[in-house]
Amino acid sequence: MPEPGGSLLANIMHFARTLRAAGLPVGPGKVINAIAAVSTVGITDRRDFYWTLHAVFVNRPEQRPIFDQAFHVFWRNPDLLKKMMGLVLPEMRIGGAEDQGEAMIRRLAEALHPDIEKHGEAEETETEIDAAMSFSDREQLRGMDFEKMSLEELARAKAAIARLRLPVQDVPTRRFAPDRRGARADLRATMRAALRSGGLVELKRRNPRRRPPPLVVLCDISGSMSRYSRIFLHFMHSVTNDRDRVYTFVFGTRLTNITRYLRHRDVDLALERVAGAVADWSGGTRIGHALAEFNRLWSRRLLSQGAIVMLITDGLDRDAGTGLAPEMDRLHRSCRRLIWLNPLLRYEGFEPRSLGMKAMMPHVDEFRPVHNLESLETLIGVLSAPIARRGTGATLWQQNGARAA
Repeated sequence: MPEPGGSLLANIMHFARTLRAAGLPVGPGKVINAIAAVSTVGITDRRDFYWTLHAVFVNRPEQRPIFDQAFHVFWRNPDLLKKMMGLVLPEMRIGGAEDQGEAMIRRLAEALHPDIEKHGEAEETETEIDAAMSFSDREQLRGMDFEKMSLEELARAKAAIARLRLPVQDVPTRRFAPDRRGARADLRATMRAALRSGGLVELKRRNPRRRPPPLVVLCDISGSMSRYSRIFLHFMHSVTNDRDRVYTFVFGTRLTNITRYLRHRDVDLALERVAGAVADWSGGTRIGHALAEFNRLWSRRLLSQGAIVMLITDGLDRDAGTGLAPEMDRLHRSCRRLIWLNPLLRYEGFEPRSLGMKAMMPHVDEFRPVHNLESLETLIGVLSAPIARRGTGATLWQQNGARAA
């Protein structure tokens, strides 16, 4: 039983702040619940203490590794503490990819020791500038995978994403607007002008009105995409608040329309409401079921004016591609352009071997990677360029892969 005047309550609050700094959604309510739970269970057994705090602070499976590492470090596991201190100190590294566990420990180390991380970065930056004056933090950040970014790098990436703009090329619509040099005569406007002027006739002209096409985003939020989907939501929030007719859906085992939540100017408030509205974060993936629901309920309403559809998924389907091909074909026929964005394309030897990927490939116009800032900037350039002949993107990727093989 924690004593009111002891240090356990302060330590629990400090532990909660560490979890929040490491990325877990921990608020004052959870801190109060944690103190009440520890008061009920007691602190005589370390395992009971661990699972008591785990039950309060962990809501999703992907949060457990961070909590586990934070618990053992904060409540004094010397081996993990030594490993984390080695990560935050400046050192020479040979090029190689860090695994997911090391990336999590790095973020947790920054949460526990922010001052050490800042000093280490300052010394490293000063050395690089004195040596060559050619190192660019921005270029390094552009090419870094979202999965391997630290907390500070993620914050900088989100700030860069907030500045991105999507100048999609205007296309003609079926409505007309007045134009003195228009190719078509506007007889109704001509007659109204003649009545106002007392009989003087001046032929009025018009042209089809041009505006950016609708943009529809279907984003996979399953467990295999969880490390990227939250970054993509920041990107879609920036796009939604920059232009009109942007519609965003997320899917795991079900389809959820989150368009109205992303229209809030405050990105933190928008993502908080998205998290409250979506019930299948980091679960399984049923791509065919989600596309069937979109085609049945939303396709006619949103795709009737030549929309561009961005499908963000790794193609790993729990249903093994059952019913996916006809739904992809219908979606492809209903839109102006279908772009498949797959984070797995970051691997040089990637091949679409799963049944879901094979069912999707014949029905996309563009097949592109999306795993870092550079890929997002390339995507903006693709969307801003004139629309090429349909099917060239995936076909060209397949031809390049065949030649490489």
